[in-house]
Amino acid sequence: METAGKVIKCRAAVTWEANQPFSIEEVEVAPPKSQEIRVKIISTGICRSDEHALTGNMKDVTFPVILGHEGVGIVESVGEDVQDFKPGDKVIPLFIGQCDQCPSCKNPRSNFCLLNMGRTPGVMADGTTRFTCKGKQIHQFTNTSTFSEYTVLHQNNAAKIDDETPLGNVCLIGCSFTTGYGSVVNTAEVKPGSTCAVFGLGGVGLAVVIGCKLAGASRIIGIDVKKDKFERAKELGATECIAPQDCDKSIVELLLEKTGGGVDYTFECIGNIETMTSAIYSSNFAYGTTVLIGISGLSKTITFDPMMLLTGRTLKGSVFGGVKSKDFVPKLVSDYNAKKFDLDKLVSHNLTLEKINEGFELMRAGESIRTILTF
Repeated sequence: METAGKVIKCRAAVTWEANQPFSIEEVEVAPPKSQEIRVKIISTGICRSDEHALTGNMKDVTFPVILGHEGVGIVESVGEDVQDFKPGDKVIPLFIGQCDQCPSCKNPRSNFCLLNMGRTPGVMADGTTRFTCKGKQIHQFTNTSTFSEYTVLHQNNAAKIDDETPLGNVCLIGCSFTTGYGSVVNTAEVKPGSTCAVFGLGGVGLAVVIGCKLAGASRIIGIDVKKDKFERAKELGATECIAPQDCDKSIVELLLEKTGGGVDYTFECIGNIETMTSAIYSSNFAYGTTVLIGISGLSKTITFDPMMLLTGRTLKGSVFGGVKSKDFVPKLVSDYNAKKFDLDKLVSHNLTLEKINEGFELMRAGESIRTILTF
């Protein structure tokens, strides 16, 4: 392309300081260096993790920064030593990369990449960023920074997807959908005929519901304080929904009663310490599995009686569904193209980049499932 090797000027949502609104700015995006690709972002989702970063509630975020990590786009140009990508390829950025060389990548039980984690936060592998604005260096976020019309990724932080893939809601596979769905089929390994309880029916929670249904669960109980989410949850596979504030009993007591001793699998998709504890105590004491998905704030701790695990319960955590990103994402996109699941029902709002602050307000108020920003 004619822009290859040149600095590109484009729009981006810049966060100059923590707890400040996004500012739509013209930024300069440098060409990709060795083993890097520059990508034109087509759409990107608003995720609660971006909110944690925005409010200073996440480690290793340096301001000013361009946030965003759930996106999809088209490769504009590639740097030296890039083997698997070419201009025009459709890709999903990966906030958890995969090098296939480190001990973690080689271990089938892990989806973290030590090479990815070993980089200095906010910069590329060479210690510099690819963004500048008003003469200042703008830091990058989780190796992705998708709140920009163009971004630069290390080749280990991108997954090439099918050429026929429509570039819109498929960006959800870059975070929320894979996080929820993967926690079911990969982390928990939900068995057919089992009972499941999903705490939180946002974008991740609804992806859990879809995963549980496709895994053959016989009973899927959705739990949320926002009852307007129940209809959508039932459309996607929830067999019943509960609003805790309407119950005379605690949610733990109610679930134990409804399932005759505890749920087979519980999923916490909110990041609330009290809800995490409820999820653990709601699982069957002898064989229940609880998967913690939601991200809690910094310095938060959870306390429970160790006997809760000694009797046979299993407690797991799951980031990005526990899946190996470059391997799993293209397969999931192919399943989406084959209409094995519907991402459209996970999207409640579509906005332009200029309305990003409005999108975050919708999320904070609990009025959105997932908001997609388009460029």
